[in-house]
Amino acid sequence: MTDTILVVDKLKKYFPTKRGTVKAVDNISFSVTTGETIGLVGESGSGKTTTAQCVIGIYPPTDGEILFKGQTISEAFSKRSKALKRDIRIVFQDPGSSLNPKRSIKQILSVPLKVHRVATKKDHLTKIKSLLAMVELPPDEYMYKYPQAIGGGEKQMVAIARALATDPSLVLLDEPTSALDVSVQGKIINLLMKLQQDLNLTYLFITHDLSLMRNVASRVAIMYLGKLCEIAPTVEFFQNPTHPYTKMLLSAIPVVSQEEKALKPTKIASRGEIPSPVNVPSGCSFHSRCSEKMDMCAQDDPVMVEIGEGHVTRCHLYQDTKVAASIEQEEGVHAQDPVDQPRGDG
Repeated sequence: MTDTILVVDKLKKYFPTKRGTVKAVDNISFSVTTGETIGLVGESGSGKTTTAQCVIGIYPPTDGEILFKGQTISEAFSKRSKALKRDIRIVFQDPGSSLNPKRSIKQILSVPLKVHRVATKKDHLTKIKSLLAMVELPPDEYMYKYPQAIGGGEKQMVAIARALATDPSLVLLDEPTSALDVSVQGKIINLLMKLQQDLNLTYLFITHDLSLMRNVASRVAIMYLGKLCEIAPTVEFFQNPTHPYTKMLLSAIPVVSQEEKALKPTKIASRGEIPSPVNVPSGCSFHSRCSEKMDMCAQDDPVMVEIGEGHVTRCHLYQDTKVAASIEQEEGVHAQDPVDQPRGDG
């Protein structure tokens, strides 16, 4: 049986502004099992990074609950125990801004060792060399360099080493390759996958690059305007996408072969831009861009329903199945279809 390491339950994060309330994360639920990679995907403004920031404690939730290893961790980062801060780490999008330019690589990596007392002071040098070797940077060559003297990919390797300095269980990856040249993105991804296998790490991988998730994630979750649209195991997700937004994203992925083209959904034109989170459309928030919208979509916000094992979607196209199953249950009729139970409020 696989252990659940992280549970996000009905999470909300709202920000009051002069123009109105920004519902950055609006009632989402999902879980992560030990050793897996779940990809949280969406356009800019979808709320995926805010979700990660709530998990790490940068923002306390407006409502809802976050559980890590069975314990509530909804408090702000400053109020968390050192043990919790040590066990959940984050790799930020831009290593150029997340590394202190006035400190050498050795000094940067020594900070978490000192703060969390991972090793005795006399063992710091050995640990730093081990961390650099782990991320495939020659220790003697890089230890005394400063961030401005190394490339973007090397900076991200240092950031990854810093995150792993405390031997965490869960690592949040916030667009870890989007600020890098294409030539080094693959190297960083391969390194992350190797480290996951070697150290039994669990990843919450935040990205806008859906194609990247095909070979990286165990499951994929799609966000749009603060809400989850669809969650599915990766193979199922790419073979049987259900939500119109998911299909739109998948149809826009560039392909290089006829085999890849055959697997893509029919081309769906992207309509307009993602609306402002201050002025979210009524009903289903995607209806203003949806090619399959119905009259009810502008009025009623759909709920998550399960349409297969581990595959849930939030769309009115699948709500009738849920209603029919509920009626069958009330009448005492055994439902044959596995789509009879809703999962979460995503």
